[in-house]
Amino acid sequence: MASNLLIQKISDVTAVTINESRLLESRELDALAAELYQLVDKMDRKKLIVDFAKVQFLASAAIGMVTALHQKSVAIKGTLVLCGFRKDIYKVFEITRLTKLLKIVPTETEAFAVFGVSP
Repeated sequence: MASNLLIQKISDVTAVTINESRLLESRELDALAAELYQLVDKMDRKKLIVDFAKVQFLASAAIGMVTALHQKSVAIKGTLVLCGFRKDIYKVFEITRLTKLLKIVPTETEAFAVFGVSP
């Protein structure tokens, strides 16, 4: 299966764009999670942006993946910034109070600004 991630490194920031509109199937989610976790666990990417701008549907399991990625990032003293959520998906993060735990900004440009980098 081809990767649904576009990974770019700008300065010391790794930006990941999810090129999938529906994150619903557990098989796809597991593969996506494995790739994202590898960036943190094996490649030690401390400054990570994950852009969800192309994602229109998100299974609840994807929320677990995002929180696990956050925990892995914290474990290596890294920072994870999420961006590009559609309003309805962002609302799920609000309802579950994950907006208090996770760093979420509207756009990728703002995500880079968190790290003091312009894309």
